[in-house]
Amino acid sequence: MSDAQLNDFPSLFSVKGKVAVVTGGSRGLGLSAASALLQAGASKVFISSRKASACEDAVKTLNALPGLSPGAKAISVPADAATMAGVQHLVSEVRKHTDHVDILLANAGATWGAAFDEHPDSAFAKVMDLNVRGVFNTIREFAPLLQKKASIEDPSRVIITASVAGLGIGTIGKQGTYGYSASKAAVIHLGRNLAVELGPRHITVNSICPGFFPTKMSNGLLDMSGGKESIAAANPMKRLGRPEDIAGVIVYLASRAGAHVNGATIAIDGGAMWARGQLNVEEKSKL
Repeated sequence: MSDAQLNDFPSLFSVKGKVAVVTGGSRGLGLSAASALLQAGASKVFISSRKASACEDAVKTLNALPGLSPGAKAISVPADAATMAGVQHLVSEVRKHTDHVDILLANAGATWGAAFDEHPDSAFAKVMDLNVRGVFNTIREFAPLLQKKASIEDPSRVIITASVAGLGIGTIGKQGTYGYSASKAAVIHLGRNLAVELGPRHITVNSICPGFFPTKMSNGLLDMSGGKESIAAANPMKRLGRPEDIAGVIVYLASRAGAHVNGATIAIDGGAMWARGQLNVEEKSKL
């Protein structure tokens, strides 16, 4: 076979017929990711978050999208991914609809902002429980379903939503997100470990690290950091993240295009993390 000949290129970025589970999928980046998977051909996308009403609203919106594959649908499964009971309930409910899962997006997460000297132990524990322990438990409990149809040619996929806060210094000061930053650094390293552990089972594990996106979770921090316009102006790309930015990476990792990507950490921030370390104009002129 010539290097120029690619196996079924038109389907390279398709997830046709795949079954996906998205935790934290009722809003924000999780909802954008779920929309992308459905529109890329997934047959079932399970939407989970703590609030049943939010899940139902999300599912209603997703199922009204135009151009979905025949029979494709989003399914609401409310569950608290921070607790073992919640994760087990989620797996049990998913099993009622399918005997396997191809794609797991571990996206449920929480944050908390407070000054260092006043940062509550309970808040730190809550963030770590959901963002790290909850992710580990979710992946572990779904592993049997992920293994069911996984193969060397078509591995199942686990995608962890981390953050650029886990790659560098997060928010410090009056609204320091110490637990959040620590949890995202931890979950990135967890993903690398699980990539090596689960690779032989034909399951890839990768982490995505979004920067600033104007979602409900980040809007407060955006305002405290100078506002959306200020943050966008400081970005090398001169804008904040958009739903399509998340959608593209999710479809890449979940499709045949990403079948040999394992243990990766992908920043989706327009290069903002690197711009923070650039020398200013005065310093450059002295070199």
